[in-house]
Amino acid sequence: RKSIMLQLAASSILGLTVPHAPHAPPRCLAASRAASPVCVDDKSEVEEYFNNEGFNRWNRIYSEDGEVNAVQLDIRTGHGQTVDKILKWVDSDGRESLSDGTWCDAGCGVGSLAIPLAQRGATVVASDIAGAMASEAERRAADLGLSERASFSTSDLESLSGEYDTVSCIDVMIHYPPEKMAGMVGHLGGIAKERLILSFAPDTWYYRALKRFGELFPGPSKTTRAYLHTEEAVLKALSEAGFAPSRTEMTGTNFYFSRLIEAVRQ
Repeated sequence: RKSIMLQLAASSILGLTVPHAPHAPPRCLAASRAASPVCVDDKSEVEEYFNNEGFNRWNRIYSEDGEVNAVQLDIRTGHGQTVDKILKWVDSDGRESLSDGTWCDAGCGVGSLAIPLAQRGATVVASDIAGAMASEAERRAADLGLSERASFSTSDLESLSGEYDTVSCIDVMIHYPPEKMAGMVGHLGGIAKERLILSFAPDTWYYRALKRFGELFPGPSKTTRAYLHTEEAVLKALSEAGFAPSRTEMTGTNFYFSRLIEAVRQ
């Protein structure tokens, strides 16, 4: 029973997010010493998954009335807690500062963060690499009468442009390999005038062990490749992009682990 729980936990870490994936040439990994390298295209894999089976799975998880199993319910709870922590920051800053600025939500999924921001008066420009996710977010916003406050589009992260007071990228970095993470943070920093809000799966010995254990059991619970990041590396990337951390939080449930960092321009 314990081994099954560890496998579920590791698999849940691997399926943490609805992402923008890195736009980069495929990486080649050695499958074995004797075999030829296997080329991995993270971006294509993630886009394909979240436009198909991944959409069905995560749309249920991110819907309060969606039918889910116990593990998926725990992930829904964990992701909801991360979103609630961001909204608590927003509320503590005052609605006036929110309504006067612009917010870019990169990797918006089905609008879990973008929609409550729009309900609080923010002007939100949100996007996701998966058209199915962005379309669902747009539908949900329209049903709530928020179409004038929140816009949704299909885009990878590298295509994002413009300037926004705040840029958020929540539960997305798990799809970025460590060598691409700093570039991703740097690009987001380039379109953020005042603030960046990021979350990532922390690279600790415990989470790393769960991830490695889960990789021993490939199957339908596995989604896309997952990457953990040390907090030190993320803070360094933020510093190089011209940002310093101002607030942090950690969310940890049975099957969901996410470090949240708010950083302001120096």
